[in-house]
Amino acid sequence: MRKIYFLPLLFSSVFGLAQTNSEEFNEMVNAERKAASATMSVAINPNTANYDVTYHKIELTVNPSSPTVSGKVTTTFTALQNMNTVTFDLMNELTVTAVKQNTTNLAFVQNASEELVITLPSTVAAGSSATVEITYNGTPPPSGFDSFEAATHAGTPVMWTLSEPFGARDWWPCKQDLNDKIESVDIFITAPSQYVAVANGLEQSQTVNGSLKTTHFHHGYPIPAYLICFAVTNYTVYTQTAGTPPNTFPIVNYVYPENFNATTQAQMDETIGIMDFFENTFETYPFHTEKYGHAQFGWGGGMEHTTVSFMNNFSRQLIAHELAHHWFGDKVTCGTWKDIWLNEGFATYLASMVIENFDGESAFIADKTNMINNITSQTGGAVYLTDTEALNANRIFSSRLSYNKGAMVLHMLRFKLGDAVFLQGLKNYLADPVLAYKYAQTPHLQVHLETVYGNSLTEFFNDWVYNQGYPIYSITAQNWGGGQAKITINQTQSNASVTYFEMPVPVRLTGSGGQTLDVVLDNTYDGEEFLVNVPFTVTGVQFDPKKHIISKNSSATLGNETFVNSNALAVYPNPTHQTAHLQMPNDFTLETVTIYNTLGQMVLETEAYEWDMSALANGTYQVKITTNEGVFHKKLIKN
Repeated sequence: MRKIYFLPLLFSSVFGLAQTNSEEFNEMVNAERKAASATMSVAINPNTANYDVTYHKIELTVNPSSPTVSGKVTTTFTALQNMNTVTFDLMNELTVTAVKQNTTNLAFVQNASEELVITLPSTVAAGSSATVEITYNGTPPPSGFDSFEAATHAGTPVMWTLSEPFGARDWWPCKQDLNDKIESVDIFITAPSQYVAVANGLEQSQTVNGSLKTTHFHHGYPIPAYLICFAVTNYTVYTQTAGTPPNTFPIVNYVYPENFNATTQAQMDETIGIMDFFENTFETYPFHTEKYGHAQFGWGGGMEHTTVSFMNNFSRQLIAHELAHHWFGDKVTCGTWKDIWLNEGFATYLASMVIENFDGESAFIADKTNMINNITSQTGGAVYLTDTEALNANRIFSSRLSYNKGAMVLHMLRFKLGDAVFLQGLKNYLADPVLAYKYAQTPHLQVHLETVYGNSLTEFFNDWVYNQGYPIYSITAQNWGGGQAKITINQTQSNASVTYFEMPVPVRLTGSGGQTLDVVLDNTYDGEEFLVNVPFTVTGVQFDPKKHIISKNSSATLGNETFVNSNALAVYPNPTHQTAHLQMPNDFTLETVTIYNTLGQMVLETEAYEWDMSALANGTYQVKITTNEGVFHKKLIKN
């Protein structure tokens, strides 16, 4: 979800604003965070954990000119344990007038915990299903989140909903925790016949009865309660076709008439190219048997309601962000609010990938630079939330951490793993039957990436996802003779939660004749030295020119130390736990390596550039290196 804080009456001026992507993005998230702040006192409701919702029939009668609702919600659920009562989340501002099972009236109570508790006529055994019908009415509470809103645009009434994270209970009886998805839903919106209604899924029918019209939508994919929505006003409907045969589907756009013109139509037309890019990069649009679409509404930014994103405007980046959510957020949904980056970090990064693929590398670098500057504006903060943070809207919807740092962590994974491995890992994550159309948590993503990568990513996730801060690098390059340069990497950390950020480090070396060489150095410890082949004399050095790493105030300098043969040799890593390596210029020839303990006893002799010290005791050793250029001595610590 992305939001811009514009008043509805100013919408007509939105399209003329010449904002940068970063300015627009910050306004979006600031408004989203402000909107959610009044709802976050809600914790997980254990009283709704004993059943699984399989179906909702939601029948609503509304008039956009009045902020009230009359409804009947028919719910089928499967008991996860024996049940004598069933509990739904529902605000007490809404009054339940009747609950039935078939034709039998059931006893119920609305309690101080904003719950509707229904007494079942008999025990529903674990594994069995039951259906209840709830009739209710009232004025949804002015929660500050605007989860149910009646307003105007250009003098015309409009009504819309937006329920993330805990607003669904404001306007219908539901189970809103992130532990259940409704298998399918039918939504019937009855409103004055002059208006157009929109909801999730495909429109099935319109039935006019006097001055009222009932519009029926069916959505046949699993959906969490917070993504169910509807809107009603005098929309102009603009339909496109997207997808690749045989998986074509409509894109249905619902636009305020005063804003439907050639400019907005051209903006909406960009959806098809973005859809093609996401489908080609990841997989077919996850809801291709129904529709995609946009519905204009009066809040800032947008909301990724499944199959119909609610939009304040139709900028390309907003379209890309909300569409991206249909893979990451709607198909695979974060399993807790601590994992919100699996929704927002992905949507932010996919929108950045749209910049990369539509505008080129320079624009992509500029976008990453903006994200890095925002992330490093403070020294702490993790992508993954603590239990306490997960009840704080300012922290959940943090533009700096959940959105931007989450996005850049994904980019660093892509840089570390390579495009092919990274994208295949994401495809597998999306296709996993345990996760697809269900919920995921951060370890699920890690496992899928590790499986394709073939190596552990625990160090990476600990440093960049679960712990805080960022590295500050000090890079020194030095001409080293024999067509080589020595590069030394030192690092400090902005936050003490991370001992050392291990990461492939990109360095650019330049020469006086305009030569350029980009190298990537797999840095794992402080003071690590690398010898690299360079076909020119190095006159300049630059750290991370393409902005692959979250960092701040990092420096890269060219050393002016005179070349000395003894300095040309390096033994690393030092200290070492097991294997040590010898690095030396190309014009040196190795003869032997002899290692002595502190008693002067020889413990190892080899002619190899790499040697195994795992059998040796911990301690300090002297390494004698015999070459065609002479004999050199190094100290090596085993720990």
